Amino acid sequence: MTTPQHPTPQQSPAKTALTPPTHTTPPAKFSHGVRKGNILQVAGQVGFLPATPGQAPTPAGPTLREQTLQTFANVEAILKEGGASWEDAVMIRVYLTDTAHFAEMNEIYNEFFKDLAGPPAARTTVYVGLPAGLLIEIDALAVLG
Repeated sequence: MTTPQHPTPQQSPAKTALTPPTHTTPPAKFSHGVRKGNILQVAGQVGFLPATPGQAPTPAGPTLREQTLQTFANVEAILKEGGASWEDAVMIRVYLTDTAHFAEMNEIYNEFFKDLAGPPAARTTVYVGLPAGLLIEIDALAVLG
């Protein structure tokens, strides 16, 4: 009589925290991005310029356009750090501080993503309070190949 063989559970892929060199260490116990297997979650990013050691984070500028483009660059840096691109994004959440910015943000958003090869990610836009001077925050969820 043979003993039945039970399949051994596959070990879950490791969870990896992502902090590109352009980013400061998060101010609390969270990661700028996390990849586990083929899933990559980018935490909410704002329009801070690339990190300069010993200096406080600085917004890209006072305008929605400046902050939005820098925020996209910050999200993209984490996507790249995790081996992904905007083509892999399946969900993008945009957080605005002012409902009056919605139309302008959509123009900037459409311009930024005009060259996507595949279908655009799903998107949600919500209105929130952010620290003084910040107008937009964006997070993204990507699924790799």
